[in-house]
Amino acid sequence: MLKTILSITGKPGLYKLVSQGKNMFIVESLGDVKKRLPVHGNEKVISLGDIAMFTDDAEVPLSKVFSIIAEKENKNKVSLDVKKLITWYNLLVTSGMTDFDLPEKEAKTEETAEEA
Repeated sequence: MLKTILSITGKPGLYKLVSQGKNMFIVESLGDVKKRLPVHGNEKVISLGDIAMFTDDAEVPLSKVFSIIAEKENKNKVSLDVKKLITWYNLLVTSGMTDFDLPEKEAKTEETAEEA
């Protein structure tokens, strides 16, 4: 699920990938107002599925971090605000997106890449 959720540099919030063309994406904001807009190739876009956080021991995929938060908060919004991570988590929960676990195939691919 997080592969289709995007963060766009210079634009607040998160966006869901709706469609993609030759040199652009069509995205929809995850906020209260569902607004669609084009994102061109010159804009910096990153998928939440490609983001990881460094911890004391290793690099942890953002999906795992969100899963831990969801478990501790019973899939509700978090009350304290710790920068973008909590803001992104709250946006996803508000939009009804709480399945943060990686599909089995995707998780194995990431484990293999980490071993290499």
